[in-house]
Amino acid sequence: MLKSNGERLWASLMAMAEIGATARGGSCRLALSDEDKAGRELFSHWCREAGLTLSVDAIGNLFARRAGSDPAAAPVMIGSHLDTQPEGGRFDGVYGVLAGLEVVRRLNDLNIQTRKPLEIAVWTNEEGARFTPAMFGSAVFTGTLALDQALAIRDADGVSVADELRRTGYAGQRPLGGQVDAYFEAHIEQGPILEDNAKAIGVVSGGQAIRWLDVTVEGQAAHAGTTPMPLRKDALYGAAQMIQAVEQLAADFAPEGLTTVGELSIAKSSRNTIPGVLRFTVDLRHHRDQAIEAMERDLTLKLQAIANQRGLLVRIERHWVSPATPFDADCVAAVQQAVDGLGYSQQSIVSGAGHDAILLARYCPTAMVFIPCVGGLSHNEAEDVLPEDARQGVDVLLNAVLARAGQVEQGEA
Repeated sequence: MLKSNGERLWASLMAMAEIGATARGGSCRLALSDEDKAGRELFSHWCREAGLTLSVDAIGNLFARRAGSDPAAAPVMIGSHLDTQPEGGRFDGVYGVLAGLEVVRRLNDLNIQTRKPLEIAVWTNEEGARFTPAMFGSAVFTGTLALDQALAIRDADGVSVADELRRTGYAGQRPLGGQVDAYFEAHIEQGPILEDNAKAIGVVSGGQAIRWLDVTVEGQAAHAGTTPMPLRKDALYGAAQMIQAVEQLAADFAPEGLTTVGELSIAKSSRNTIPGVLRFTVDLRHHRDQAIEAMERDLTLKLQAIANQRGLLVRIERHWVSPATPFDADCVAAVQQAVDGLGYSQQSIVSGAGHDAILLARYCPTAMVFIPCVGGLSHNEAEDVLPEDARQGVDVLLNAVLARAGQVEQGEA
């Protein structure tokens, strides 16, 4: 089994982390910002040094290609993203991109040619921190989001995706989509499971189902000092009870059910006015589609019952739905065989977060490799990984990708 160059990998990770470095040790490279552009340019420089050819599509996805012996073969793709949260870590996304680069560099070191071409993909706007929805680069690539719709998206300052692609020079000409033999993505786990279980590698079987709901609660605004408590239709007190029901829902579907209320806003709020209208968001997650369907159904009934009890109106709307996504059995087996051959500790795991790989899995055979992150912490400047874990993850990726791409034996080319 092949091993990667861990020191070179770590040096590349640390060099990339300097672009958009934050005061507390993290990184800030918002999608299509000057920092994101600088990160892409550093990556492109490294790719040219490694003999790769670069191309960019119309949504700004960046691809670095290493030719195979069969020019007609579809590429084996490796990828992730370089954009970050506003106060993000040094490894979320960037690890997967530079893991792909280290795979190519190591094959170059060993003078190994593959039958199928290899391509490293840098997906645009995976995080969704500046432009929403998240992962729209891979969504446009796979045809699940129209290009015109994505280009028209604007950030909080009113700047459009199309404007920023032109400004940064990433409004490319490569045709969208195209044949992909398989897609592999290495990523930090972004949770505590691998570390808690003392496992070096997560063999990812797929992504869990996600549903985002928008909840509007309507009561009646009234004077805080003159309205008796029994006569109030307080939207906030009602919402507080509803949010408790959201938390209880996770217990009802434990251990795989997860619920989060991430945003809450009171319309026209004032400290001496009873809240009349407010909105909050609900994030539901579960490994199985049938279970998340039941979670949404149960929550709808509970929230409606609370509204009826308090004389309120409640409206629940779906904002976004992502079904549970199993990864390709053959690609997962390639990852498993690489782990077994290397003798690294491992476990099967379901991805709790959304990744570009989830969208690619509906387009081509896909698998992921997880490595632990310290304390399970991510989307935080203190996000960290151990260099040895980072190297072992690339070792697995290297062998899995090579198995899929095929090695040209000496004298065969």
